[in-house]
Amino acid sequence: MFKKSPLNLIIPQQKVYKQYLKKLYGREIMNEDKLILAMAEDKLTQCQENYMITNTGFLDMRQQTLCKKMLRSRADVRGFFYGGYSDSERRIGVFVPEYIHIETEGDLHEYFLNNIEDNPLTLIRAEHSGYKELTHRDYLGSLIGMGIKREAIGDILVHQKGADILVLRTITEFLLVNYSKAGRTNLTLREEKIERIISPEVYSEERNVTVASLRLDNVVAAAFKLSRSAAVQAIKSGVVFLDGMQTEKPEKIVGQGDKIVLRGKGKTVLQEIGGNTRKDRVYITIMIMK
Repeated sequence: MFKKSPLNLIIPQQKVYKQYLKKLYGREIMNEDKLILAMAEDKLTQCQENYMITNTGFLDMRQQTLCKKMLRSRADVRGFFYGGYSDSERRIGVFVPEYIHIETEGDLHEYFLNNIEDNPLTLIRAEHSGYKELTHRDYLGSLIGMGIKREAIGDILVHQKGADILVLRTITEFLLVNYSKAGRTNLTLREEKIERIISPEVYSEERNVTVASLRLDNVVAAAFKLSRSAAVQAIKSGVVFLDGMQTEKPEKIVGQGDKIVLRGKGKTVLQEIGGNTRKDRVYITIMIMK
């Protein structure tokens, strides 16, 4: 009698799982992304089974998009994203049990301010007295060089005297004892309250422009002074985020109040949609932030 090998049993299951992921996320999922999703699912399960707040490591905006789509498919779960301050880019996924009354990310931020022992993040303030101006790359490179994993490091906000570095609480003591240099510059470290974070100065410019339509590629091209083909390429390359969600669809319609991020270029908010020109183009007001 013919006997199925274990491989014959496993492959169909793998195919079904791949088809499920492709349907959920709209594309093939890379192995690295599967690990991120598996980790998020594991933390989610821990939250449900142990009735406690759990969290992932820091996620970039693309990884957050994957987790958001996963959360949308799970009506039984309350998940939020938190990076220590309102405009954070790298954020952790946080799963909250039902008995804790948190409904929004603002509620979560307030909860952590009032329950510091539950906050999985720490703000490390690094200061230096050297003459050389240190960059984001200097701080990140020195941390990675110490063997710190990227998912343990959040936003690094560089200012004149040093930098505010958001990290997972689990590595706080290690950093305070061992992190003493960025490049060849000596650092002085201390733990600081998260609400005292020094936010970077943001350059902003209001601009009135016209676009052929409110398609994402048109707005990106107008906001960042790109050709439409370059805007389409950027979107399809996965470096454009609409309201925190990675989108690879140039035809996506942008609404008033929507925030667009073009990685490496800056952010823009569609502040106002006006009327039409004689040639049927649309007047819009955008705020550019760099």
